[in-house]
Amino acid sequence: MSFPTPLADIAPNTLAFESTPLVKPTGFREYDARWWFGHPGSPKPPELNLMGVQALGLGLGTLIHRLGVKREIVTGHDFRGYSSAIKMALVSGLMAAGCKVHDIGLAMSPMAYFAQFALDVPAVAMVTASHNDNGWTGVKMGAQRPVTFGPDEMGQLRDIVLAGDFEMAPGGSYHFVADFPARYAADLTTRSKIKRKLKVVCACGNGTAGAFAPAILEALGVEVVPLDTVLDHSFPRYNPNPEDLHMLHAMADAVKEHKADLALGFDGDGDRCGVVDNHGDEIFADKIGALLARDLARVHGPSTFVVDVKSTGLFMTDPELKRLGATTDYWKTGHSYIKRRVKELNALAGFEKSGHFFFNAPVGRGYDDGLVTAIAVLDMLDRNPQKSMADLYADLPRTWGSPTMAPHCADEVKYGIVDKVVQIFKDKQAKGEPVADSAIVDLVTVNGVRVTTSDGTWGLVRASSNKPELVVVVESPVSESRMRDMFKAIDQVLRTFPDVGAYNQTI
Repeated sequence: MSFPTPLADIAPNTLAFESTPLVKPTGFREYDARWWFGHPGSPKPPELNLMGVQALGLGLGTLIHRLGVKREIVTGHDFRGYSSAIKMALVSGLMAAGCKVHDIGLAMSPMAYFAQFALDVPAVAMVTASHNDNGWTGVKMGAQRPVTFGPDEMGQLRDIVLAGDFEMAPGGSYHFVADFPARYAADLTTRSKIKRKLKVVCACGNGTAGAFAPAILEALGVEVVPLDTVLDHSFPRYNPNPEDLHMLHAMADAVKEHKADLALGFDGDGDRCGVVDNHGDEIFADKIGALLARDLARVHGPSTFVVDVKSTGLFMTDPELKRLGATTDYWKTGHSYIKRRVKELNALAGFEKSGHFFFNAPVGRGYDDGLVTAIAVLDMLDRNPQKSMADLYADLPRTWGSPTMAPHCADEVKYGIVDKVVQIFKDKQAKGEPVADSAIVDLVTVNGVRVTTSDGTWGLVRASSNKPELVVVVESPVSESRMRDMFKAIDQVLRTFPDVGAYNQTI
């Protein structure tokens, strides 16, 4: 048996397009896969065809076998007009590689992760493009619950698929798991109800979460105000992304209109959650993480948390977290990295600034689930019946932080420049030289460099994972002027490199 080797470029609506797999190499990202599949009338050529998806399934089944994992896998798909077809093409490739496939149907990504546990299946392949525009597709994959693939596995998968290095095997089978959404909902709602009377805006941006989130929140005992919960993969109002200002503004307007206690916003595949408070103000995900760390440490005692290097310094400086004995590990940005680090350290939770949150037992199973995050927020409010969401946020020490700034830097040189920037700050620390007129007390270099000075002011420089850019973030617990001092210090270093261009925004 054999299968043709994929090509990186084929003109659509041709004999070759119908008889040869198309898989553009750039679709293999650091921790998932994402391609432009296209839609009628789109001028952009597709990066993937259905035979290419079959090749991906064959490659994934081959990799699972080579990793020494039982060839058994869960799959599901998000709500797009073509996702079911893509999933079935993926399934045919997986079966050709000898895999037993458990199909849970229309689902959010965390439902597929839950299925790995509920069905006792080692691997997962969830067909989703998350909050990307209509026309995009992708797959989130893993072969060791609860973690998903990182750069090593994605690199191996890419090499297998692009070289056509497939191992076809007999014994593949297909099983559709009936009524699995009810099983997932029962897992989240078979518990005590929220005692506090809460009115909650449930915003889904017309993404897949709209089919599941409102009913689950209602079953927990809160009053739900549905917002854009009708499934529509054209995303008529805005993309379902709780970092997107259009979605956040819609959530804020709904909170004010309905006099709600908060709004919870879910991304397209339901693994992220954003929060708007009772005043209609957004609370960034890293600050929600700090609030949840306080709450969980009060309940569970001294705990370890993992956060990405873009996140607030409050995890280290907050007096309340110190009093509670909480410790924090700053780690690489990216949901796959944080998820793995939470597992490695057996941390109670991990928080990524993009809104991917990971809770270990007894709160969760270690994977990112927007609804588990939402329930953790509701439980926090339930444990603080006299305080609103805005009150809890106001209890955090104030910080002055920048937006994520992104000076242009070509993909070919960005990592080398970051390496040089890291060395510059290492040399400064070794020589006792100040940064922004203050002594360096900590350097975190797991993902670029995060430099922290004696007053808690910090700055980050790292290479963007998926764009020709650097990432620059600064924050100070002291004052806006100290935040600006740190930005100037970092900017002065970056200006010594001619290949670093203009910022997308600045402060």
